[in-house]
Parts: sequence; C-alpha cells; structure tokens
Amino acid sequence: MDELSVTVVIADRPYKLTIERREEETVRAAAKAIEEQMKSYASHFQFKDKQDLLAMVALQFSTSAIDLDNRIKFSEKGLLLKLEEINGLLAVALEK
Repeated sequence: MDELSVTVVIADRPYKLTIERREEETVRAAAKAIEEQMKSYASHFQFKDKQDLLAMVALQFSTSAIDLDNRIKFSEKGLLLKLEEINGLLAVALEK
C-alpha cells in the first residue's frame, strides 16, 4: 500500500490525513468542492457560523449520493432484467 500524508483545509481548519496515493486527487477535489459549495451558500443565505454552512453542504452532498445510488440500483435492476431476457432468447434460439 502506497500511503501519502496530505493536509486539506475545510472551513478554515486544516485536516491532516493519511490516504492511499491513488486517492489524493479525489480527496483534494472533494475538499475543494466542499469549500466552493460553502462559499456559494455563504453568498446566498444568512448563517451564524460555518457549522451551518457545513451542515447544508453535508445534506446536499449526502442527498446527491443517495439519489445517485438509487439511480444506479434502478439501472442495475433494469440491466439485469434485460440480460435475463436476452439469455432466455439465446437459450430458445440455441434449442432450435
């Protein structure tokens, strides 16, 4: 395992992480996305502290992740049904 020590800053706080080297780009992109979304919320909504912004970003990203997961499950189920249908057609064709 090729590990790397990185520091990302979220809500003006540095977080030192040990991650696999192959994850670095994803982790940095995630931290950047959080910061950008926090700035967007800060410019459009009133907030008491950054905790409010972090909560809204967490809710948005979690909602998006759950929605995407549900879409993938739905697509996989549809794909499985189609593959079973094709398999049945192939079985009938091979019997002839």
